Amino acid sequence: MAEEIVEAGKDFWNIRGDLRIAGIVNIGTQCSLVRLSEDRFIFLDSYTLTGDIRERVMALTDQGRKVEAVLNVHPFHTLHCARMAKDFPGATFHGSSRHVRVVPQVAWSPEAVESEAVADRYPQLAFSLPDGIDYISKDENVHAGSLLVFHGSSGTLHVDDTFNVLPGLIRKVLPVPQIAFHPMLKAALHDTPDAGARFCNWADRIATEWSGTRTLCAAHSALSRFDEGEFSKALRATTRKARAKLTGA
Repeated sequence: MAEEIVEAGKDFWNIRGDLRIAGIVNIGTQCSLVRLSEDRFIFLDSYTLTGDIRERVMALTDQGRKVEAVLNVHPFHTLHCARMAKDFPGATFHGSSRHVRVVPQVAWSPEAVESEAVADRYPQLAFSLPDGIDYISKDENVHAGSLLVFHGSSGTLHVDDTFNVLPGLIRKVLPVPQIAFHPMLKAALHDTPDAGARFCNWADRIATEWSGTRTLCAAHSALSRFDEGEFSKALRATTRKARAKLTGA
């Protein structure tokens, strides 16, 4: 796994980053750059930009002056927020309540990233919080919750942790699905009898409402491309397999 910037679709760039556990195992991370108009860009998530990737981003954004906001959509992805705030001082930083608590040195907007106010400000994007699971788990080891973002004009879905994608080479040799749910998903479920069903129903709605997904950018796994209709088919297949385990049905 190496750092790279990938043009996922028109006006959407996904930056594949490094995240090493104990300084050794690289599980990867990501952020995405979205062009809203000629003079307006936003980031989804934070990442420390260096080298050729930084040069390309700065060239696209007039040395960062065209970046109006950074939307930090995963409450447990906080490592790069402070550095990002220094690199893009003119941007508004939106995050969850956990971002505000963990990285207090950033001048966070009072409008939470998952708020309707933020969603209304960016009609080029669609946002969705999974139903039936905690967005911010009380267990610091459970990171299944995240705010998903869909950029319809490019057909790109940016998701941290809730959905995982294994590289195509692995799928060729092992019977694994194209889309997987986070391995700690069950631990993230609300303590209600219907939580599992609510999550699965939500995932089925995403398969329908965001059926135009052509590229899925997942944080700690990979970027995956889909032909027309294949995203919905893959997500529904994963949901069918998970439903019995999550609901007991």
